[in-house]
Amino acid sequence: MKIEIEANKREFIELLKSTGREGVDDLIEYLDDGKNRFFNAPASTRFHLNEEGGLLQHSLNVCHAALELREVTIKMRPDLEPELPRDSVIIASLLHDICKSDIYVPAIKKVKVNGIWTEEPGWDVDYSNLPLGHGEKSAMMALWGGLDITKEDLLAIRWHMAAWDLPFQSPEEKNSLNTARDRYPLCSLINLADGIAANLVEFTIKY
Repeated sequence: MKIEIEANKREFIELLKSTGREGVDDLIEYLDDGKNRFFNAPASTRFHLNEEGGLLQHSLNVCHAALELREVTIKMRPDLEPELPRDSVIIASLLHDICKSDIYVPAIKKVKVNGIWTEEPGWDVDYSNLPLGHGEKSAMMALWGGLDITKEDLLAIRWHMAAWDLPFQSPEEKNSLNTARDRYPLCSLINLADGIAANLVEFTIKY
């Protein structure tokens, strides 16, 4: 299915503005300044949504999943509603992967099709612009973009990969992750929504 970048961009901006947070316009300008390429970047080089506009589509998929999970969770655990404010769910889900906006570079890749090597457009990865990690980089970019962002939002963005983003299995990082998940339910919700989007919504069956 063709990704509708302009329609997705409008929805992304509308969702962000619906939070009422200060600095939304500054953040949007930051993400669309020609260097970050957030709205046109792929979500990966060869896995889910590895095409132009894939990162934007993935961010919306995560947001949709997160908002649905929020409703289900509140029905099952009404006491958690104050821990899962709608604006925080939107902010954390839409911005969890903004770290990818400046790392993918268009490239020609050699691929084997029916036993024959051919050249096709693809993507290379260049971390040289800001080699700050994954979740950490997204959290920092949200701050640098000028958004009024809460501690809970930042932690959910930082830990959206859960244990997959632990550097060298550091005991300190493990403890930080466990504490964040124990104290802030938003962290678990965004991690689940990201998995649903990448592994189910965007999944292609390969026979």
